[in-house]
Amino acid sequence: MFYVYLIESISTQGQRYVGVTADLKQRLQEHNSGKSIHTSKFKPWRLMTYIAFSNRAKAEAFERYLKSGSGRAFANKRLW
Repeated sequence: MFYVYLIESISTQGQRYVGVTADLKQRLQEHNSGKSIHTSKFKPWRLMTYIAFSNRAKAEAFERYLKSGSGRAFANKRLW
């Protein structure tokens, strides 16, 4: 399974991140331990939503969509 996940910073209001992974628990630990350059300064993070896909390409396509303008609007309305 591949997961598209949405996390939100606990310490910095309004900081959000969208990613894709095959190991959701491990990836969240990496974000919270500072291993990700993009998210290390806003840790700790909490998982808000995740969507499971059986196909990697579809998960990556959905992640790209959520990072687009219309995808951000969709996520703000439906997923956060």
